[in-house]
Amino acid sequence: MENREQLKENARQIGKLSSRMGEVIEHMVAPNLREKFRELGYDFPQANPNSDVSDRKNGIFLEIDVKLENGDKAMLVEVKTKPTTEDVQDHIERLEKMRKYADLHGDKRTFLGAVAGVVMTDNVKEYILKQGFFVIEPSGETFNITPPNGKPKEW
Repeated sequence: MENREQLKENARQIGKLSSRMGEVIEHMVAPNLREKFRELGYDFPQANPNSDVSDRKNGIFLEIDVKLENGDKAMLVEVKTKPTTEDVQDHIERLEKMRKYADLHGDKRTFLGAVAGVVMTDNVKEYILKQGFFVIEPSGETFNITPPNGKPKEW
């Protein structure tokens, strides 16, 4: 019985650590995202970390790690320590929910997606790019943004 409780406690502690790592990454990346995207031709004067949508009436709930916005577009950025293809699928669903929520509320903006990760395998990076997302990854004391293959996917 003690082993089971110890395993539960270890899992809880690892979960807390992973969550804290995500927060650290968000705080490192968020302040410079607007400038980096401006270099790619996207001007986002607003950067909002930790946004969420809680629309009980329509059953739409989502959390956004970082949302960059202007009058025409919004970029939803998912931040992970080590992104997986499942994380990318979750982000696609998040963007679909955001589009549905926006349509219900007369928001005609275009939504784009990006995935940021500290440790990113080549396979996952390629998968992210094929899905039409931007890839954000560390490079020295800053980070690089790789645009998707072809035109970014819009929701």
